[in-house]
Amino acid sequence: MANTFDKPLLLLDNSSMMTALNDGEYKCENLTFDAARAIIDMHDEKDILQCFTDAAIETVIFDYLKVSKRDFTKKRIRNIRPGQDAIVFKLYITPSETQPIIKTEEGAEAKKIQNIYVYCQYLTRLK
Repeated sequence: MANTFDKPLLLLDNSSMMTALNDGEYKCENLTFDAARAIIDMHDEKDILQCFTDAAIETVIFDYLKVSKRDFTKKRIRNIRPGQDAIVFKLYITPSETQPIIKTEEGAEAKKIQNIYVYCQYLTRLK
């Protein structure tokens, strides 16, 4: 899992993963939240590229996974290089089976319409 600066650890979401998977052979495995946090924490800030712009994913990383807040370099990528690793934060959205109506702090009505889950995968390009 050790990376060098020329092959930084990539942080991807659903969309950026699909852009980055072009030619090559890959290994992909599910990753626990604790393992995702440990992998990110063992890399220096300069050795990680954030390849998505979704603020909700940043909230997952910093607030829910409890990764130390850092300012990762943001970059769009088109290809994962052979030997390069990535952590993919995938959103899984299901319709809500119940649709309660609640009042917001401002007094407006809000209705639950979906459940949003996140899971992590560890992706490595083999060739």
